[in-house]
Amino acid sequence: MTSILKVQGVTRRFGGLTAVKNLNMDLKPGELYGLIGPNGAGKTTIFNLLTGVYAPDEGSIELAGRRVNGMKPSRIAKLGMSRTFQNIRLFSSMTVLENVKLARHISRGQSVFDAILHTRKLREEEARIENDSLELLRIFKLEGRADDRAVNLPYGSQRRLEIARALATNPKVLLLDEPAAGMNPRESEELMYLIRSISDRFGLTILLVEHNMKVVMGVCQRIQVIDYGETIALGGPREIQDHPRVIEAYLGGA
Repeated sequence: MTSILKVQGVTRRFGGLTAVKNLNMDLKPGELYGLIGPNGAGKTTIFNLLTGVYAPDEGSIELAGRRVNGMKPSRIAKLGMSRTFQNIRLFSSMTVLENVKLARHISRGQSVFDAILHTRKLREEEARIENDSLELLRIFKLEGRADDRAVNLPYGSQRRLEIARALATNPKVLLLDEPAAGMNPRESEELMYLIRSISDRFGLTILLVEHNMKVVMGVCQRIQVIDYGETIALGGPREIQDHPRVIEAYLGGA
């Protein structure tokens, strides 16, 4: 099976600090892949490298066979990489529906000419975007809050909205940065079901960074563990749970 996301020998330095060292990743289409490690291990830096916030000092990143090193985040998003953030970044003054519609516009096809003249093509495209956005809200059980301001949603609903907004860009690869952060056990269980269902429904590859080990072990098919910017283990959930270097990294050898 071909790779949808391939990372080869990626290194990123900040001054004298090497935050990510010789990183290799190979994600297959439709795979649920976990990236874990202690605080400060380099996980968020990796997400920023994948999405173009940072450029690698060494190595290459390929999305669906296309090298994306040096591309702007907006360009990488259009090619099929989307993400959520550890700290929720919704447009809080906009409605729930407007948040999703705004992201959906990344794939709209009309020209400046269409916009100026308000052509039939523009009207049809706007109707399609609205319908698609409402369907995403239904999937995430947010259709009843479509006209509410995003800031007024409960915390768990804001997390779901952020994932819905990321999906609105039609990604090939979805990066989830600690989506279970701040969730109670019931919400975390619902999140596990949601991640599996959207992977199946949209044929997505999902890369998950998460500290909630129940979520990681319950969702991911393969898990890569990093510490101090380097990979220390890669394998299935059971293999990772019993790996001595992983236990040492998390528990300090205790």
